[in-house]
Amino acid sequence: MNRKRLTLVLTVVCLLILMSGCSTNFSPIYLDTPISDMYQDGIFAVALTYPLAQAINFLSQKIGVFWAVSIVTLILNAIIIALTFRSNVSMQKMQELQPEIQKIQLKYEGRYGEASQQRMNVEIQNLYKKNNVNPLGSLIATFIQFPVLISMYAAVRRSAAVANGTFLGQSLALTPKEAFMEKAFIIVAIYVIMIIMQFISVSIPRWLSIRKGRIEAEKKHKSYEKPAQQNSFMMYGIVVFIAVIMLSWPAALSLYYCIYSFVNIGKTLLIDKLMQKQE
Repeated sequence: MNRKRLTLVLTVVCLLILMSGCSTNFSPIYLDTPISDMYQDGIFAVALTYPLAQAINFLSQKIGVFWAVSIVTLILNAIIIALTFRSNVSMQKMQELQPEIQKIQLKYEGRYGEASQQRMNVEIQNLYKKNNVNPLGSLIATFIQFPVLISMYAAVRRSAAVANGTFLGQSLALTPKEAFMEKAFIIVAIYVIMIIMQFISVSIPRWLSIRKGRIEAEKKHKSYEKPAQQNSFMMYGIVVFIAVIMLSWPAALSLYYCIYSFVNIGKTLLIDKLMQKQE
C-alpha cells in the first residue's frame, strides 16, 4: 500500500467518523416505514441506507438478524467487486510491484535534485506502463466503497431488526466496548475475528508478492532477498485504527467488516490466480 493511498484511506475514514458523528437522526427504520420519511436525510439515505436497512429487516424475519446482516454484506460486496474489478486488479498489481518500486527509490536515495527526482519518477512510470498499471485507477474502488460504508453504518444503526434482534441471545446492537463490560462473549468474538480477518486482508498482497519473488528467484537459481517493509507500520496502523473506532460502533458493523475482509481476501486470491494465468 503506497503512501498516497494510505493518506486517502485515512482521510475517508476520518470523514466517515465526522459525518456519522454529525448525523443526529438515528430513528429506527421499520418494515412499514415509508421512504418519504428519508427525504430529509439526503440522497444517500434514500438510495442506500433505506434499502439496506429494509433488506436487513425483511431477511431478519426469515433467517435471523445475524444471517440477514451477513447476506446483505455478501451481496453488497459482490456488487462492489463487479463494479470495481478492473480497479482492484490495478491496485493489486501496484502492490505486487512494490519491491521493484523500492529498488528504483533506493537507486536514487540521497539524490534530492530536481533532475534526479524526475528521472526516478520516469522510471516508476515506465514500470507502471510496462506492467499495464494505471496508478489512478486503483482509487476508484475507494471512492465507491466510501458512500457504501457510510450507508451501511447508518443502516445498521437504524435497522429495527438490529436494534431489537439477537444472535445466540446477545444483541448485535451492542458495541464491543459494551460487550467487554457485560461479558457478552459472542459479540467480543465477532470483534476479535474481525480484527484477525482485517489483518490477513491487508497482509495477503505482500505475502503473495513474497511468494512470487521466491518462485522467480528459484527459476533463475538465485537466492531470494526479502524486500524491506517500508510501509508496514502505516499498513498495520490502519488495522489498529479500525480496531479502535469499531470499539464504539454496533457489533453488527463489526460483522459487516469481518465479512467484507473475508470477501476481500477471496477477491485478492482470485485476481492473483487470473494474473498468473495471464503470465
